[in-house]
Amino acid sequence: MKAIPANIVTAQLAVLPFYTEGPVLDAAGNLFFTTLAGGSIIKMDTTGQMITWAKGERPNGQVILPDGDHLVCDSKSGSIHRFDPDGRFVKHELMGSCAGHKVHAACDLVFQAGAGIYFTDAVRERGNVFFIGIDGHQEIVAQDIDFPNGLVLSHDQRSLFVAESYRNRILQIPLATPGVAAGPAEVWATLPVHPSGKMIDNLPDGLELDEEGYLLVAHYGMQAVQVLAPDGTWLYAIDTGLPLTSNVMLLQGEGPQKTIIVTGGYAEPGPGAVMRINIQWDQNEK
Repeated sequence: MKAIPANIVTAQLAVLPFYTEGPVLDAAGNLFFTTLAGGSIIKMDTTGQMITWAKGERPNGQVILPDGDHLVCDSKSGSIHRFDPDGRFVKHELMGSCAGHKVHAACDLVFQAGAGIYFTDAVRERGNVFFIGIDGHQEIVAQDIDFPNGLVLSHDQRSLFVAESYRNRILQIPLATPGVAAGPAEVWATLPVHPSGKMIDNLPDGLELDEEGYLLVAHYGMQAVQVLAPDGTWLYAIDTGLPLTSNVMLLQGEGPQKTIIVTGGYAEPGPGAVMRINIQWDQNEK
């Protein structure tokens, strides 16, 4: 992703009554995503067939664990639910509070192998980033963030990147040990601003880190995925075709072509869609 791609091809995989979020892929290649106001977790198999795999109140970000279980944030109940690989509810991994603090709107989460999960509580001005260890212990990683949203770990597991939606920027939190910050969150990148001047037309949401360290940012109000270099420099925007772009997942990323899955929609609470975007670079580029 060192230069502007030569060709971008966008295809619509699904149209739904509700805005979509939380894309993840299982080991068999099945795609899962959530519908928030629709209360559903949808499974799309490798042939494109879709079923309602599980239900929630307002399911949002999700992650698939090594054993195949899903952890799904529920923004309405301030909870994280665990489902088995067949979509059966197992238990509340978290319900209403974490590390002695109320959880208002669990939004997105990321799993650190052998350690636990980080998740965001998406509220204005006083939002938190939390950690739950695999042994059950709980920590506050960062506080007083203005709507913490998407998050992703650096490849060396020593930093956590968090989208601070209402400041239109990406924060970097250094980690001393899993779940424990080595210092305060720092501004890693500031994103392009919508010409309307309205904050709601910006709002970075879901994050993805490619194998080369380039950060992909779903930019909610900008109809775009922003591409940032490993040093935080903004490179270019990919038009997603979705006026409200919620999240991004790297589907394939080797050689001169990358493929991403993008969720979001045309309005909230709907309609929503899921897009596949192929990004092609010149093979002769150095």
